[in-house]
Amino acid sequence: MNYKNTYAASTENPETFWKEQAHNIHWFTQPKTILSSDENGYPLWYKDGELNVCYLALDKHIEEGFGDQVALIYDSPVTQTVKKYTFLEVKTEVAKLAGGMQSLGLKKGDTAVIYMPMIPQAAFAMLACARIGVTHSVVFGGFAPHELAIRIDDCKPRAIITASSGIEIDRLIAYKPLVDEAIQLAEHKPKKVIILNRKLGAKVPFKKYDVDYDALVYGSEEAECVPLNSTHPLYVLYTSGTTGKPKGIVRDSGGYATALKYSMQNVYNAKEGEVFWAASDVGWVVGHSYIVYGPLINRNTTIIFEGKPIKTPDASTFWRMIEEHKVSVMFTAPTAIRAIKKEDPNGEFIKKHDLSSLKIQFLAGERCDVATLEWYQEHIPVPAIDHWWQTETGWPIVANMMGIEYLPIKPGSVGKAVPGYDIKIFSENGTEVGPNEEGYVVIKLPLPPGTLLDLWKDNPRFKAGYLEKFPGYYFSGDGGFKDDDDYIFITGRVDDVINVAGHRLSTAEMEEIVASHSSVAECAVIGINDELKGQIPLALVVIKHGEDIEHFQLEQEIVKLVRQQIGAVASLRNVVIVQRLPKTRSGKILRKLMRSITDGEEYQIPSTIDDEAIVGEIIEVLKKYKIGIYSK
Repeated sequence: MNYKNTYAASTENPETFWKEQAHNIHWFTQPKTILSSDENGYPLWYKDGELNVCYLALDKHIEEGFGDQVALIYDSPVTQTVKKYTFLEVKTEVAKLAGGMQSLGLKKGDTAVIYMPMIPQAAFAMLACARIGVTHSVVFGGFAPHELAIRIDDCKPRAIITASSGIEIDRLIAYKPLVDEAIQLAEHKPKKVIILNRKLGAKVPFKKYDVDYDALVYGSEEAECVPLNSTHPLYVLYTSGTTGKPKGIVRDSGGYATALKYSMQNVYNAKEGEVFWAASDVGWVVGHSYIVYGPLINRNTTIIFEGKPIKTPDASTFWRMIEEHKVSVMFTAPTAIRAIKKEDPNGEFIKKHDLSSLKIQFLAGERCDVATLEWYQEHIPVPAIDHWWQTETGWPIVANMMGIEYLPIKPGSVGKAVPGYDIKIFSENGTEVGPNEEGYVVIKLPLPPGTLLDLWKDNPRFKAGYLEKFPGYYFSGDGGFKDDDDYIFITGRVDDVINVAGHRLSTAEMEEIVASHSSVAECAVIGINDELKGQIPLALVVIKHGEDIEHFQLEQEIVKLVRQQIGAVASLRNVVIVQRLPKTRSGKILRKLMRSITDGEEYQIPSTIDDEAIVGEIIEVLKKYKIGIYSK
């Protein structure tokens, strides 16, 4: 079938379409009820099916005779390590870790937090949880103790699985003290901390709740896969919300496995046995879907890469990886390509490597600018496919369906709607707008399998955030438009969440931290365009009357505060002092206006503004500090 017919089948009769896709994975109990609803009327997929995602990722392939195929390649330029694990080797360690977790009292229905660097044991921990029905919540290893504590209090883990350290380009980060501090800050106290000592020199302060990872694995029996209901929560993954309080996205098991298998073959065109590399982190949704579960379910060799696109050791790292490991399909954020382009504008490193194994490059996580796409295509003659999805959906919403039909690429567009997603562009009042007219990107219910079940223990927030704005539709929080050919263009968030190098961060949360500084009277944090990272935060602050503080000192202190509370991932570097912030007469800060001014976009001063003169004041301040469009 071509794309047009496949898409029509998925939207006209979703139940039949997804019943067929469910046959492509192995169920312990085949679902009879394909589409139903939960007690709130929200769509549920395969509610009476039973399966185990770890079984699909490992045991099934071994039973079919592929135990000696390489399942996982660990490549760490920062520790100069390359190690390959077969499906049989991964299954043995995962099953023993799962058995060890059971011996510590973890069981189906419990939760565990995983706070790990990009090492194989991060994936093993996820799979071990999945094996015994423990819902995992992976927290990105760069998050500060305060952020980790919030997540501990929300999902109440029985255990935390961590490592002694992570490695950045130029430094070792000791994880254990951060975990101990987070436990101290949290009201909920996990019973155990399972810690892998990497023996890289990081201090590992011992606490009575600590359990050694290696000893636990070595001393445990292998646990069998526990049959789980299709709607059993595989994981909770936190994403930034506009209030600053992270939202725990709940992912099911059966719908997710079905969707991942479908997407690996039909979106990414990954054939079983090929090497698939998503250059992301297990702390993000890409890592869950396309480093761990998707490739392994599809019997692809996946790569865990502990490094950066540049400086580990240079801008040739990606090309070395593709050549050495014979990567067929790659997925990364546009930020990575921009960083490489900046270091190697003429693609000299590319010419030194044999990239003949690579057939497709996928880009996602943030908007891909046309210049980056064109640079890639100029130097590497494979399709470079920008596509769009969210933590909430768990797999692509809009893409070029490379496994069905390759459609012409339109730079600036993320492609066409993926089968299963009935996408509309709505005006503010909920009516569909015409081609090339910008509006809210919404998806008609039911969402396809694999998308979010709920928010963890917070159904009212789930309904308020996603379902109530346009009844019968999922509200994506993004703006965009369709052209005359139904290609979709995403123009960015319509709320106060910004996208820094593919990481979704809440400006509201940053504002709270900036406002906590003793010299700050009020502030606004906005996301502004950045050549490398897509967007970066900018803090505009009004200092308290009578405060005598130098700009440089204030900036350093605020940057440090944000780093302590959120982590380096926040990328807040610029703090500017203004006399006042532009507001409406009702007191609402006009953040969108400030964003447009800073990015040099056309803007209209709203009639509700308190004082028009302030716009000129803001421009003068931006010129003084050389920020945004005024940096040139």
